[in-house]
Amino acid sequence: MKTLLFALSACVLASPALTADPTIPNRLIDYAAFQKIVDSSGPQREKQRLTEDAFLAAMNAPGVVLLDARSAAMYKLRHIKGAVNLPFTDFNATSLAAVLPAKDSRVLIYCNNNFLNAPVSMVSKSAPASLNLSTYTSLKAYGYDNINELGPLLDVNKTKIPFEGTEVK
Repeated sequence: MKTLLFALSACVLASPALTADPTIPNRLIDYAAFQKIVDSSGPQREKQRLTEDAFLAAMNAPGVVLLDARSAAMYKLRHIKGAVNLPFTDFNATSLAAVLPAKDSRVLIYCNNNFLNAPVSMVSKSAPASLNLSTYTSLKAYGYDNINELGPLLDVNKTKIPFEGTEVK
């Protein structure tokens, strides 16, 4: 019986349909370039994370774009006052250029993982899947370098950061 199971397992694992083929070409997917952006931007990202007070001050600076990359449905429920919504899944060169006036525009980002006590509109994600990480990396991939991220984890009921949306009382 063990021999039969081993033989069946070997056949399944060796099946061409079930094994990855690293030679499948696709010029529109470049994992190595993505990984390079992640690896090279880590130290810069850390320096550009802001405290609550610094984020509030930056929100009021001229020319700053406060970008909410969450879904339109979550944005409608609750977002930081003054934020523009461009869902991460809609990022492309044209859509980003429509909300970010120039490649050197100062962009502020935040995500669900910056806030507690809004379990519907700001539900936490797995820490490695935090939208701030994906948003930062994608903005870098499109040539935007002047990115600041809200750093701390804040309680929506205690933060000084103002919110808007249908969930906000």
